[in-house]
Amino acid sequence: MKEVVLKVRPREKRGKEYAKKLRKNGFIPAVVYGPETPSVPLEIETHSFSALLRGGLAENILITLTMGDQKDGGRKVLIREIQRDPVKGNVLHVDFHEISLTKKLTIQVPIHLVGTPEGVKDGGILQHVLRELEIECLPTAIPEKIEVDVGNLKIGDSIHVADVKLEKVEILSDPQSSIVTVVPPTVFKEAEVAPAVTEEEPEVITEKKEGEEEEEGKKEEKKEKEAKADKRSTEEGKEEKKKEPK
Repeated sequence: MKEVVLKVRPREKRGKEYAKKLRKNGFIPAVVYGPETPSVPLEIETHSFSALLRGGLAENILITLTMGDQKDGGRKVLIREIQRDPVKGNVLHVDFHEISLTKKLTIQVPIHLVGTPEGVKDGGILQHVLRELEIECLPTAIPEKIEVDVGNLKIGDSIHVADVKLEKVEILSDPQSSIVTVVPPTVFKEAEVAPAVTEEEPEVITEKKEGEEEEEGKKEEKKEKEAKADKRSTEEGKEEKKKEPK
């Protein structure tokens, strides 16, 4: 496990105003505490702590805090919590947890995938399900990250917690939990579009007024009289022709 040395100094005062003054002068307020020691307020240089964070794995780094010309080798700690400004992201406060190098502890360690699965090359999709493992070990055996090789995975293959083997470390996470799997590519079927239905315009039936009905009745009666008159004229004409001498 990676180990670094961080110089700190006791913090003389507490309170928001003093903390603001510290940050303005290039320091970060902090505190160190442990199961067998009382908490001690500290000040750490912003530049030094920012350099430690650049690695991206500060929470799993064993840190030795030293004060001035300390002769006892310093205090072995892990970072328990980092408080940041919600807008700017600047570090506002740091909690250090003092540990014993001879006692095991439980910690979450990030999983780092290595390689490109064969199934992904064939069109499959890699799903990273579990991103951390809970482990128990001595502080000196804590890995910064747990590497999982996924290069041989084909479509349908998975890697479970039980498949991970670590030396000097006991894995506490559920052995049956899936860490990563390669699933078949998703196929999107075109939605069937139903043919457009043309609605026929309904026949509009208008209600006739009483005067209009009467007028139409007169017209029909007139047409019937004219038809009868034409019929009589035709018949009279035929009779006249019969009476003409041949």
